[in-house]
This record gives sequence, C-alpha cells and structure tokens, in this order.
Amino acid sequence: MASIKDIAKACGVSVATVSKALNGHNDISQATKEKVREVARQLGYMPNSAARALKTNRTYNLGVLFVDEAQSGLTHEFFAAVLDSFKRHAEGRGYDITFINHNIGHSHSSYLEHCRYRGVDGVIAACVQFDDPEVVELAYSNLPLVTVDHVFNNRAAVISDNVDGIRQLVDQLTALGHERIAYIHGEQHSAVTQKRLVGFYRACAAHGITVPDEYVIAGTYRDAIGCAKATRQLLSLPQRPTAILFPDDFSAIGGVQAIREEGLLIPRDISVAGYDGNLISQVMSPQLTTYRQDTEAMGKAAAELLIEEIESPRTALPEQRLIAGSFARGESIDTPHR
Repeated sequence: MASIKDIAKACGVSVATVSKALNGHNDISQATKEKVREVARQLGYMPNSAARALKTNRTYNLGVLFVDEAQSGLTHEFFAAVLDSFKRHAEGRGYDITFINHNIGHSHSSYLEHCRYRGVDGVIAACVQFDDPEVVELAYSNLPLVTVDHVFNNRAAVISDNVDGIRQLVDQLTALGHERIAYIHGEQHSAVTQKRLVGFYRACAAHGITVPDEYVIAGTYRDAIGCAKATRQLLSLPQRPTAILFPDDFSAIGGVQAIREEGLLIPRDISVAGYDGNLISQVMSPQLTTYRQDTEAMGKAAAELLIEEIESPRTALPEQRLIAGSFARGESIDTPHR
C-alpha cells in the first residue's frame, strides 16, 4: 500500500505538504491539493485510521444506541429512516457508524463501557428506554450525545414536533365536522406519547370538544394486533366515535382491519388517521391520512449537532432542535356520516 512518503516523492514535495493537502489545510494552494490528491488516488493510497486517531485524538467513529422494545430492529420505519439520514450525513463528514450493545466479547458491559471499548467519539440515542439507568449513566457522562425525541438536561436533542402534529390532524377532522374523535396512543411512559396527548387535548379544547375518557385508550407503538383490539373497544361504545387517531401508520393496519370486520366502510362510516407518514400509509387502501414526520431533517440535524459537539466542544451548545413535519391528506377521512 502506498504511503505519504511515496506520494511526496511522486509529487516532488515534502511529507508535511502532502499531509496538509490531504487534510484540506488552507495554507496549501488549491492546485497543490488537487495534484496531491490525484497522485494519491493513482497510487491507491488509503489513510490509516489508527494513525489518524493518534494525530487527531478522534476515531471518527460514532455510536448508535438503538434498543427497540418491540424487537423490530431496523424494520422500524420511522427510526430506520432517521438513522439512515444520520448515517449518510455523518459519512459525508468522514465518520463511521458502530451500533452500541451490551457485549464486549462474551462479557456483559454497560452502554458507556461499550462506547469506551469501541472508542466512539460520540453517540446518537434513538428508540431506547430513556429512564434505563445505563442510558442515564451515558447521558451524564462526558461523552458527546444527541438524543432523538427525548430531552436530557444540558444535552443536545432532535425532537419531532409531536404537539403540533396531533393538532394538525385534529384540526383537519374538526374542519370536516367531526366532534367525536378518539385517540389510541402509544406507551404511557414515552415522552413522545405525553406530548401527543397534550397536543390532542389542547386541540380538542380549542374546538370546544370535551373528550370522554373512554375515547382515549393506551396502546403500544407498532402493534397492529393491540390496535385492532382497542379499535373494537371503541366501536362497541353506545356512542362510538366518528373518527379515530392511531398511534402510528403500522398500528393503523390493525385498526382498519377491525373496522372492516365490523362491516363499516372507511371513510363513509368512520374516519381514521395514522402518524409518521411511512411508505405503508401510501399503499394502504384507502390511502391513509397521516402526519408525515421529517426523518431526513431529523437525521441530518442529529449528525450536525453531534459532530459539532465533537469537533468544537468549546463553542457547541446543547441545542434542542424542533423539527416540523407536514399533514398528508389521504383518502381515509371525510365528513362524518349522519
């Protein structure tokens, strides 16, 4: 494999000049940079990551903490899309990705111990139990950290605007004349759920709607079977709702099936809406009305915030960046059937 010395000899410049050219230093002319890089390419030069780590005190490796309770892994459409965006933008800045877990060889380790073992420069935490003591330990360590849809004190975070997302869905339903709106939400302990519940009650109150307790049912994200059961519970009420909000697009599949099994038509007999804006919402029949979260912007923001904290620790602030989504009108809502 070619070395920096080989490149310097071929270009007729010093080793220091080659190093500066490859690292983009401003005290080297653009012509020299281009010549050095072209010769490096021709010679098949590849930088040594271990040597770069010694020189910069960074590994250019970012940890990803992704622990999905439902064991759906990277098939989780929302978080997979966020992490894909994060990965692309991080790689564009020269960083690699490592998934963080509990194992060092055959031994159990904490998340923080695994991060130190792998030598990651920083971590993005998404889809984890944020009150897990090991996650809290990581959050209060000196390792740069960005969380997705959760806020730790004095830590950077990327947050989808969950309050406004639910508000937009309720606003669209009330504009069609709906007053009996039910909401099947996700896990109670989730900060996302808490924000969406606040958004739901606020939006209903703004339209003069009092929500009966039986119209709000706790469920689980990405649980089509559980959502179907909760939907049947709503349909069995003496005065059933005219519209149902589901916790996410995937769960809505179960709710839609339960409605059909009752012999009801969507949206003639009952309107339904999901949340996330995943591909599945666009291929359902009828096409699902939903709130589309901006996963591309969320992943990009997470990469920017984490890399800024790594590369500029003295000037980086623990910013909490709120990312807006957009309402996606499908074919699953209409005026309530009288």
